[in-house]
Amino acid sequence: MRQKDTNLHKIDWVTVGLYFALVFIGWLNIYAAVYDEQNATSIFDFSINSGKQLVWIGTAILLIIIIMVADYRLFHNLSLVLYAIFVLILFLTPFIGKEINGQRAWFEIGAFRLQPAEFTKFATALALAKVMEGPSFDLSKLKDQMKALGVIFLPIVLILLQPDTGTAMVYSAFFIMLYREGMPQRYYVIGLSLVGLTILTLAIENNLYLFGSIGVVILILVAMSKKSWQNAISFVFLGCIMAVYALSLDYVVEKLPEHQQNRIMVLFDPDVDPLGVGWNVTQSKIAIGSGGLLGKGYLEGTQTKFDFVPEQHTDFIFCTLGEEFGWVGSFVMIALFVTMLLRLVFLAERQKTRFSRIYGYCVVSLLLFHFTINIAMTIGLFPVVGIPLPFFSYGGSSLWSFTILLFIFIKLDSNRIQILGRSY
Repeated sequence: MRQKDTNLHKIDWVTVGLYFALVFIGWLNIYAAVYDEQNATSIFDFSINSGKQLVWIGTAILLIIIIMVADYRLFHNLSLVLYAIFVLILFLTPFIGKEINGQRAWFEIGAFRLQPAEFTKFATALALAKVMEGPSFDLSKLKDQMKALGVIFLPIVLILLQPDTGTAMVYSAFFIMLYREGMPQRYYVIGLSLVGLTILTLAIENNLYLFGSIGVVILILVAMSKKSWQNAISFVFLGCIMAVYALSLDYVVEKLPEHQQNRIMVLFDPDVDPLGVGWNVTQSKIAIGSGGLLGKGYLEGTQTKFDFVPEQHTDFIFCTLGEEFGWVGSFVMIALFVTMLLRLVFLAERQKTRFSRIYGYCVVSLLLFHFTINIAMTIGLFPVVGIPLPFFSYGGSSLWSFTILLFIFIKLDSNRIQILGRSY
């Protein structure tokens, strides 16, 4: 009993407190998003989303208790088994899952739905930590890079088959962890360059202007190459590759489904179809902007009450907060989330084993990616890709998966001394 009490005191209660604060504020905002002034019901009514979310919160607390009383070595020993199980479920989902909006990404259990891809995130994080924990593992070596990338890309491919591009995109967050663990910087330079070129290609409709811009960049690089003909030839070759990539990107975008093309189009020109494809983002920005400094007051948001913003209880939950609590409320929520992320970085750095540190940075990476992309979607800085706001958005799958993801790390952190002194 004394050992259990000791471990209880080693739990990072700051992170636990931040978690419950975010979940509670999210729950209040889910009720605000579905509140009907004409037919007002209690926030505890199980027939509406806030009542259903309360059930998910209650079961999430049960998951927390199970995780915290379990042996910490269980997560290490079963990491690859869990990964294999969820990969198998992902493989079966397109065949036996329920189709919603053209995607087979859910299993339906009564009135509730579960999305396997959400749970595969923590399984992938555990598998990466297991694969990379050995002292001989070195991300500067190609074979070890392939091992880590294989663990990441297998679920991505299976999720794209559902197809669920937004969720598949989330798995790129693991590259943040790989950077911390020593992945060569050249890959990130290449990746960021491709992102920049992609944005430039999509933003500039006239290919003549695009190729002119590429040509100017190459001429500047050639001029700075200190008259080395080898460097000059390399830069010219780079320019040719960039031009081919730009042309290929145009072709790929034209082959995308119409709704994905529309999302990209709205990103670069929000006013192109304000009553059609641009409706969600336009109304979201109106809701956030109308909140002003202090907001309109809880349950007083007009954009919210009159359902101007579709999916406001899930993907666009942030605009509910912005309208009813204004800049101050949005700042408080963002401050809470940033504080949690910084706290998790601190916890990850103090781990005694590579397994726990890598897993900790996986948690940070996934939460940071979700948080950044979701808010960027609601204010029109990123295409709408259906990525929930952690602990805020309505949905059992996302709440459960983020809860499991976070509290496994809290459990590992609370046992970091024992982990150092014992073998698994």
